[in-house]
Amino acid sequence: MDTKYVFINDSYIEAAQASLFITDLAVQRGYGIFDFFKTIGDKPVFLSDHLERFFHSASKMHLDPGYNAIELEAILMTLIEKNNMGDSGIKITLTGGYSPDGYNLGKPNLVITQQSLDIKLSMDQKGIALVTYAHQRQLPEIKTLDYLMAIWLQPFIKEQDADDVLYQHNGLVRECPRANFFIVTKDEEIITAKSDVLHGVIRKNILKLEHPDFRISERDFTMADLSHAKEAFITSTTKHIMPVVSIDGKNLSGGKPGIITEHLSSLLLHKIRQQV
Repeated sequence: MDTKYVFINDSYIEAAQASLFITDLAVQRGYGIFDFFKTIGDKPVFLSDHLERFFHSASKMHLDPGYNAIELEAILMTLIEKNNMGDSGIKITLTGGYSPDGYNLGKPNLVITQQSLDIKLSMDQKGIALVTYAHQRQLPEIKTLDYLMAIWLQPFIKEQDADDVLYQHNGLVRECPRANFFIVTKDEEIITAKSDVLHGVIRKNILKLEHPDFRISERDFTMADLSHAKEAFITSTTKHIMPVVSIDGKNLSGGKPGIITEHLSSLLLHKIRQQV
């Protein structure tokens, strides 16, 4: 279903009529933040977590959204009702505003868009292949508009016959451009990097999962730890838990999703179904 309406600053506008001036710092310098959440049957999933992260990013980037969390949630619910899409993805973007000189901040522009999304509440059994690359995202705890390195690396990823890139920095494993990364050790400890990564919403909810057979840790780990991993997976709003079956050409868990990855996916998807 095509988008009917978007929200810009203080108005619901027909999508075809929506626009910003080219003096916006998002255009001039790529300065801005965003957050992205999904709806299933018009019901938002983990919305409070996404709004908490959005306002954290805005504060860190010196941007005033112009609304508090309660007001913004009301705007979102009205947009969802107007578009009546069912399963969708909603992107909340806050830009640096119209700058008088292309360098200093203006009054931020708030743009909310919605698009149809095919949401599967089952784990992808094929999995993905990753290739590692030495890079550290700037301001990693903020969900900024900056995806320069990730896009620049697309030819490299294709050349390596991979699906996505996994960043490492000074020997420490970090994250993928659009997803957090987890490994399962030989001792069946589940680990995700603690520092210099974006704290994803699915990551947050996995860390809160409770199960007597699992030990989930948030701590930094090395490329050496990665080389000995038993399983691996990535997490994101759209992919939930996606198995990683190959890294740098080396298969994990026999080139198929691991048992612990599958179990965690079941627990997470159950939690998501409870939301809707």
